Amino acid sequence: MNALEILPDLHIPLAELLFSFDRSPGPGGQNVNKTNTRAELRFDLEHSPSLSPLQRQRLREALVSRLSQEGILILRSTRFRSQLRNREDCLEKFASLLAFHLQPPPPPRRPTRPGRAARARRLQRKKSHSNKKILRRPPHLD
Repeated sequence: MNALEILPDLHIPLAELLFSFDRSPGPGGQNVNKTNTRAELRFDLEHSPSLSPLQRQRLREALVSRLSQEGILILRSTRFRSQLRNREDCLEKFASLLAFHLQPPPPPRRPTRPGRAARARRLQRKKSHSNKKILRRPPHLD
């Protein structure tokens, strides 16, 4: 496995992904205190040759809050107790994040008008509601 498949036509070589490992924060006993299990994935979005300019622009706009000043995407995983599984979890997060944000936007909604039957139903409901209110009135004394 030399490349990570994001979309059927987009593969990111693993050489473009930089991994580092350090100690996981929080509780966990001796295993956390002595092993480097937290995985951190770094991907240079701005200088990646795998992405087209359009893909780069879409990701830059969608992931603006996750990018560093230099345009590097950083993902961390501490879900598992082993370094290997946290690394795999980072790869899964990365692939799903990019695949989600690289989807083209949906086409704009075409405004339509209500059909004849829908207008008739609306007027019928209004008429029946009006009749209900009329029936609640006190009798008219003449």
